[in-house]
Amino acid sequence: MLRTIILAVVLLSLAFAAGADFDPRDHGAKADGVAYDTAALQSAIDACHDAGGGAVTLSPGTYLTGALELKSNVGFHIEKGATLLGSDKLEDYPPRVPNLGSYTDNYTKFAIIYAEDAENISVTGAGTIDGQGAAFDNATYDRPYVLRLVSCRNVAVRDIRMVDGAMWTVHFLNCDNVDVAGVTICSRVNKNNDGLDIDGCRNVRIANCDISSGDDAIVLKSTFPRPSENVAIANCVLSTACNAIKMGTESNGGFKNVTISNCAIYDTRISGLALEIVDGGTLDGVCVSNLSMKGVGCAIFVRLGNRARPHVNGGKRPGIGALRNVVISNVEAIVTNPIGCSITGMPGHPVENLTLDNVRIRFPGGNDGRNVEAPVPEAADSYPEYKMFGVLPAYGFYCRHARNISFTNVDLSFKKEDARPAIVCDDVEQLDITRLTAEAADTQPAVLWLKDTRDARIVQSRVNGNARAFVRLDGPETREIDLDDNRLPDVKKAIAK
Repeated sequence: MLRTIILAVVLLSLAFAAGADFDPRDHGAKADGVAYDTAALQSAIDACHDAGGGAVTLSPGTYLTGALELKSNVGFHIEKGATLLGSDKLEDYPPRVPNLGSYTDNYTKFAIIYAEDAENISVTGAGTIDGQGAAFDNATYDRPYVLRLVSCRNVAVRDIRMVDGAMWTVHFLNCDNVDVAGVTICSRVNKNNDGLDIDGCRNVRIANCDISSGDDAIVLKSTFPRPSENVAIANCVLSTACNAIKMGTESNGGFKNVTISNCAIYDTRISGLALEIVDGGTLDGVCVSNLSMKGVGCAIFVRLGNRARPHVNGGKRPGIGALRNVVISNVEAIVTNPIGCSITGMPGHPVENLTLDNVRIRFPGGNDGRNVEAPVPEAADSYPEYKMFGVLPAYGFYCRHARNISFTNVDLSFKKEDARPAIVCDDVEQLDITRLTAEAADTQPAVLWLKDTRDARIVQSRVNGNARAFVRLDGPETREIDLDDNRLPDVKKAIAK
């Protein structure tokens, strides 16, 4: 598979290098930022396509444009000093409804650059695409994407700078063999300002991108019954008013075989990492490693729910999906909101086989413990977000309806004293906590609270502080709890019931 992907990228690069170069100025472009260059740009694209392929190159200048359609074997190259300036008038963007039906049919039908059923295409260069997004009314979805590619193959988006999109910045829908590298996105002037949306795509590589977005920075979706599959995300710097890296909310097709590594996340209002299955589908085989987070509302949010939204209007509601086989390792995070992290499934539908390894999170703390005994709503059909349950009974992790959950080398601490346990588990089977380091306070009823938890092993862990107990056991289903070689120098007793 890897050899096939590399060969496709090489052939794509060679195809562009071997083709002719087309200058929109030869087709009448003024590049003065005043006259519309839409017809000239499209004429250059069409000529390049008709000639068998090559590159349309925008030399320095400002090219004011409405909607453009990119076609097979065409590389759209924007040189340093060149700006593709999207029109601020909606009438300059004829609606385009893809042949493929997906939930995005309910969103906008407009884009500055659009392609469908094309192959061997690229958008590259050190120049800029400016969406002028602030000019569009945010009360409706009648706002254009900057770049939307549907059912395309062999796609490259490299080095380009995209600013001020009116809607999602880049949307790949049902595309195969996608390469995104060195892209800069700064889009915070409207609603729904996602950075990169990967939607039901296969064989995707995202690397070395710098994204500052008003909505989710990098988000995998599956708004129709095909998974986003074989996806690698690496070496990105992300900041957002929503989630930095997310799978969901739309999950009809699920997510499979995904790796995320070496990303720096900062000033993020919601979650640094959010893994969500709520519209059917299966999340299976996700490896996340080497994330540094600073100033995030929540570090890790994992949710299997049942919003059950069909991918087409009037369609059959999907069944409950599955979320399993996830490894999250080498995470360093500083959190700004005291709510806490959560890993939650549904009764009879647990999150399965999830490992947290070498994870250090510092929370703000400051909770007086009034939430410890409060019931946590199931909220099965609610929109998934880390605030959906209210303040959690744990300052660190709240786990419910889960099986085979492992905390290894996890370090949880708080800035201000917090009266909640570090970890609360409710209806959890096969729990392994090894070498946990948890900060405690004398107001905590316990460092760990296990409710209806079966087959748990807690070993070689350390408590920093003087909680009333190390482990509190509750519920008629709680059984087979093993504790061994834990260091509890200031904890008043090991077990409370």
